[in-house]
Amino acid sequence: MPAIATPTPARRFFIQPALPPRAAFLLLMALGACKEQVRPQRPTPTVSVEPAAKGALPYIVVANGQVEPNRTVAVQSLVSGQLTRIAIAEGDEVSQGQVLFEIDPRPFRAELQRVQATLARDEATLVRARADSARFAALASDGYVTKQQLDQAFAEVSALSATVSANRASLDRARFDLENTVVKAPISGRTGQLLFRAGALVRASTDQLVTINELRPVLVRFPVPEKDFEEMRRRAGVDKPLAVKVTPNGADTTKSIKATLTFVDNQVDRTTGSVLLKARVPNEDRALWPGQFVSVGLQLDVEQNVITVPSIAVVTTGTTSFVYVMEDGKAKRTVVKPGRLAGSLIRVDSGLVGGEQVIIEGQTRLSDGASVRLRGEEGDRPRKADSGGGQRGGNGGAGSAANSPRGNGGQSGGQGGQAR
Repeated sequence: MPAIATPTPARRFFIQPALPPRAAFLLLMALGACKEQVRPQRPTPTVSVEPAAKGALPYIVVANGQVEPNRTVAVQSLVSGQLTRIAIAEGDEVSQGQVLFEIDPRPFRAELQRVQATLARDEATLVRARADSARFAALASDGYVTKQQLDQAFAEVSALSATVSANRASLDRARFDLENTVVKAPISGRTGQLLFRAGALVRASTDQLVTINELRPVLVRFPVPEKDFEEMRRRAGVDKPLAVKVTPNGADTTKSIKATLTFVDNQVDRTTGSVLLKARVPNEDRALWPGQFVSVGLQLDVEQNVITVPSIAVVTTGTTSFVYVMEDGKAKRTVVKPGRLAGSLIRVDSGLVGGEQVIIEGQTRLSDGASVRLRGEEGDRPRKADSGGGQRGGNGGAGSAANSPRGNGGQSGGQGGQAR
């Protein structure tokens, strides 16, 4: 029996009626209420300003230096012997010619006496030889003495004269050695560590007894790059006693020590590409110590009519440098061409004319044309609405905050505080 196809029931479609206008409006209002709330407006940035200055700017070359004594001497004995006395202590201040050490003088005194005796003997022999030569000369004229005998007498006189001269030189050396058993300070200065103690044997011109450093004045040696050296030659030459400011590392940078350039090396160091310079510091207060590292500022000259701003005011992005200038409560971005640094200031070669109020604090949060508020202005101080409002409410004369919190007096007080 053939299959009978069952008819498929027709699909039914229902069209939902549109929402009434009132319901659609309420739905849109509900969806709008679910949106994210508007963020509060950011407060106006607070900044500090400083005027761009126009005036003199010293040209200063900054370098790192090291202090060294003006003179230093490693004291040694000129004679060998036993150290019998030490007349100083470590770290003493000594004057030139002051006794430092004593070496046993007895062997040198005995040598002096021996040389004196030898000299006296040879001088007596010389006197006799001269008398003999005079007699031989008289006899030789009468033919009683041969010429050979006469020549021998004169030769003996010459030999004895040389011997006496040698003895006198030996006497001078013996006296010199005896005097040098007392070791004296060759310069004035401060002694260092004692390297020998009493009773030790010291060797002449070999063993170092102590080192003396002259601390008043001292020298500061510092290298200057070749390009700065060329600038120094162009501006001031190499023979001018330029002013130098020395600041010890770790000390107050506002308190520098005055010095004078006294030495310029005669060649450029091939290894470092720099030239060695030295400055003399009086150092009367002994603020500087040999071996100490310092910062040095060499002033070449003073430039006039130069625009300067604090270096912290300049913002550099890529190859562009700019500052923010405050005008009518707005931050104006001004492109500048920065020059050389001079301490905390930087020279501005173009972009400013002087007198602009340059923002030096808070400029990293700014954009061109942004509203700013000057630090210290009335709007930047905390408001005292309670005290101001209460007073003005009292003047209103209607009520007080305690008796009528929403009275006319309290309301006018609030308005007074808001107006302020």
